[in-house]
Amino acid sequence: MWFTRVAINNPVLATMVMFAFVVLGLFSYQRLAVDQFPNVDFPTVVIQIDYPGASPEIVESEVTKRIEEAVNTVAGINALWSRSYEGSAVIVVEFNLDVDGRKAADDVREKVASIRPLLRDEVKEPRITRFDPASQPIFNVAILSPDGRYDAQQLTTWATQVLQKRLENVRGVGAVTLVGGVARQINIYLDPGALEAMGVGVDQVVAAVRSENQELPLGAIRSREQERVVQIDARLKRPEDFRDIIVAKKGAAGAPVRLWQVANVTDGPQEVDSLALYNGKRTVLLSVQKSQGENTIAVVDGLRKALAEAKDVTPPGVTTEVNRDNSRSIRVSVANVQATLLEGAMLTILIVFLFLNSWRSTVITGLTLPIALIGTFLFMYMFGFTINGITMMALSLSVGLLIDDAIVVRENIVRHIRMGKNAHDAALDGTNEIGLAVLATTLSIVAVFMPIGFMGGIVGKFFHEFGITIVTAVLISMFVSFTLDPMLSSVWHDPDAHGVHHGPPVTLYDRTIGRVTGLFDRLTQRLSDTYQGILGWSLKHKLATLAIALASFIASFFVIPLLGAEFVPKADFSETQVNFYTPVGSSIETTEARARQVDAALREMPEVQYTVATINSGAANGRNYASVYVRLIDRAARTRSVEQLAVPMREKLARIPGITITNIGVVDLGGGKSLQFSVQGKDLDELARLSKLITGKLREIPGLVDLDTTLKPDKPTVSVEVRRDIAADLGFNVNALAGALRTLIAGQTIGNWRAPDGENYDVNVRLAPGQRESISHLKGLPLTVAPAADGSVHVVRLSQVADITPSTGPNQINRRDLNREITIDANALGRSAGDISADIKRVLDSIAWPPGYRYVFGGSTKNMNESFAYAVGALGLAVIFIYMILASQFRSFLQPLALMSSLPLTLIGVVLALLLFGSTLNMFSIIGIVMLMGLVTKNAILLIDFAIRSRAGEHAGEHGLDHDTAPMSREEALLHAARVRLRPILMTTLAMIFGMVPLAFAMSEGSEQRAPMGQAVIGGVITSSLLTLVVVPVIYCYLDDLAQWGRRRFGPARSRKAPAGVTSAP
Repeated sequence: MWFTRVAINNPVLATMVMFAFVVLGLFSYQRLAVDQFPNVDFPTVVIQIDYPGASPEIVESEVTKRIEEAVNTVAGINALWSRSYEGSAVIVVEFNLDVDGRKAADDVREKVASIRPLLRDEVKEPRITRFDPASQPIFNVAILSPDGRYDAQQLTTWATQVLQKRLENVRGVGAVTLVGGVARQINIYLDPGALEAMGVGVDQVVAAVRSENQELPLGAIRSREQERVVQIDARLKRPEDFRDIIVAKKGAAGAPVRLWQVANVTDGPQEVDSLALYNGKRTVLLSVQKSQGENTIAVVDGLRKALAEAKDVTPPGVTTEVNRDNSRSIRVSVANVQATLLEGAMLTILIVFLFLNSWRSTVITGLTLPIALIGTFLFMYMFGFTINGITMMALSLSVGLLIDDAIVVRENIVRHIRMGKNAHDAALDGTNEIGLAVLATTLSIVAVFMPIGFMGGIVGKFFHEFGITIVTAVLISMFVSFTLDPMLSSVWHDPDAHGVHHGPPVTLYDRTIGRVTGLFDRLTQRLSDTYQGILGWSLKHKLATLAIALASFIASFFVIPLLGAEFVPKADFSETQVNFYTPVGSSIETTEARARQVDAALREMPEVQYTVATINSGAANGRNYASVYVRLIDRAARTRSVEQLAVPMREKLARIPGITITNIGVVDLGGGKSLQFSVQGKDLDELARLSKLITGKLREIPGLVDLDTTLKPDKPTVSVEVRRDIAADLGFNVNALAGALRTLIAGQTIGNWRAPDGENYDVNVRLAPGQRESISHLKGLPLTVAPAADGSVHVVRLSQVADITPSTGPNQINRRDLNREITIDANALGRSAGDISADIKRVLDSIAWPPGYRYVFGGSTKNMNESFAYAVGALGLAVIFIYMILASQFRSFLQPLALMSSLPLTLIGVVLALLLFGSTLNMFSIIGIVMLMGLVTKNAILLIDFAIRSRAGEHAGEHGLDHDTAPMSREEALLHAARVRLRPILMTTLAMIFGMVPLAFAMSEGSEQRAPMGQAVIGGVITSSLLTLVVVPVIYCYLDDLAQWGRRRFGPARSRKAPAGVTSAP
């Protein structure tokens, strides 16, 4: 290698190049952002739109369908789905991963703006955001008044006017939602009896209040000297002033009717719409969601800084308490992986020291690790990567890989020193001799990780940084192994390199550490002798060896079904979630009472630190829906994991009447449950029939819990059927009637009132709460008839112009891809999600589907199937690349097949290791299997490369030899290679295993996700190393025989005899 020669001849240049890697790497490290995962979200645009008082069916036909049809024409849509609730709609547009989220949002805004004029006037302005409102908040702040000095309205006023605005100004914040707050407003509660007695209509009250409380510009008066603006200042100064507004004139004398005569004016809180409970007590909560693509830690740091700065303006007696911080899990996860990285590095260097029995050799070899790792940060910064769980895991996995090249190079240089060469020649010749084999092993690893870095779909986005990070680190380590290692070996004389001290201990070192290294050396020698014997037996009993290998490979397929499969294991970050709902139509107060019972039951458990329950907020949309965030004490302080706690939690909550639990446990990577699918079609009744049929069968599947469906019992409604003929005779039309009733029942905001503090508060007109509780109240609502010829006003009751009957209607209507759907989801307990998903598929396939109806899997099941397919593709590509590299290295079409025979032998080790640890086949363990493809060929390359060279024999002058070495027979060459190469093979294998040990056995918070990758690699490396060292030489013999037979049978006679083993396929 020319750069080896340059490094040896110019040590200062080599040192400066390494120094540059370290300095630039540390410089880049400081600038790398930290996050839990790479940004794996689909670019999402969410449209929220309110239509007060409208039923889900009306919302669907008047709003949702129109917006869907308009938005559906935007290019690059991956999925389009919507939820139509009572009085509101949410339309979510998911785009393909390659679409720019900001441009997508602009396109959606254009489409929505184009159809806005077609929507009814009562429909509020659409709100278009680049985050999903149902996604988990990253940060919650509770505003408390411990001494009770401030009530909920005062806390809400301060929270919205001061704190919310400060938090919204933080970079990366998508939205700050107030939960459990009651804003101040002027409530004008109409009295139906007084309205009827005075003959005043609702529209008169609305018009009077609106016209009497406003500021109007009238222009300006100008003179030569000055200009003055003229305006009517008719804004009311005090809430009491509203009472004296004249709303109508009564009788021939025109006696004024004032507002206080027909309504009660109160300056108080708005009606409760959402609730937050902190440890069972009502609180005002600010819930923060971040925009897509923003860094969670940076956003949370900004929020905490804003909170600290807000202390100066916090009233005495008010405290703020952070009770949810999603950055904690990220910081813990990254810190744990960094610790794993350091532990792995130390164990790896310890293994090197035990083998080489020389601290100088250990330093020379070990320097590769920090240089390669720190140098990788430079390229991570250049590629725009972040420090996250995936990139840190890539570096911790590569610890064993990075030192491999340095071990092999250094071990070979030491071998040449022991042959009697000086340090300079040994460094040059040793590196040149092993150079091509090391290059082939490194390129094999690169060939494996490149396809991982460029897989498609969400898994490709997830592991893109993983693959590229490892490739970069491995290439840097190879460069260091070919430059720094030989250079240091040539200038730093190592007396220990000339052999192990034999005989009685002389120095203190010999009596202490020397004893351990000596023992290790004797153990290695014994292993070498044992291996010689086993290999000798295998070469004599080739068929028996192959039969054992084949049996182990086939046996692994019988073990795979025992493992189970899932998308991503759920991590234990000392937090969990409970979702439930009360019967359809329940009031918010009923749900609150149940939430308090749930909270009390959960806080009886010693592991629970605190709880935060929210009702009708975020993912819990609806007054009968509640979500409880449960913060547990840290993992180190408890014996039961989150998964184990789910069982006692279920038992406790099962005793609470009147609630249906929909989720207990950590939500999935995408924010939902692990098992999700939807039933799609046109007719709601048919969808309901199918849903009931399916859920009945699904309940029989073992391990399936928290089964829930978006099909809920119909919500109680009241149907108002207008008697058109009577209404027409009285001068009513449906529109006027609906307008008056909407104001009475739903309420109408008719302007605002400016308070002395400079803030504007809404003025709302509606019936008092006690006047809109039952159907009898509705029947008696007064409606004013158009004035008669004499100017008198007549009042009729609603029951005279309409039939009012109790009815039912859909609770919500779901749509996906322009069709109606019912979503069914569940969690897995005691079995893997993959196994239960397969059972669900069998149930669904057994159902007779009507034409136009179908089922579609979503969530983790869809991602799992997708990612497994992409991983298999990456595996196939890796195998092809490895073959191409090996064929080029060995100048043969057949020999690479012998080396690659080690690949299937990894499977038995992988499945046994996963079974032993109780892990599943998931995205991480499968990436571990793909990784093994590059690792296990390395041992075979080192072994066979040396055997081929031994068969060919070498001449004086080659690799510094001062004498010819005679060609060996095939069996002799294999046994010779086994003796010489076992030591570096053992070193690299053990370095790899010990580098992985902290990852595989990680007991820290969140390690459940990462561990399967380490476990798969350790199991695969152990079994493949044991089998490779025996099976590969046997297959090499068979293929060599085949090549020689082919040459004899088909090849022309050669003028020059080719070296044995360096064959070309026929």
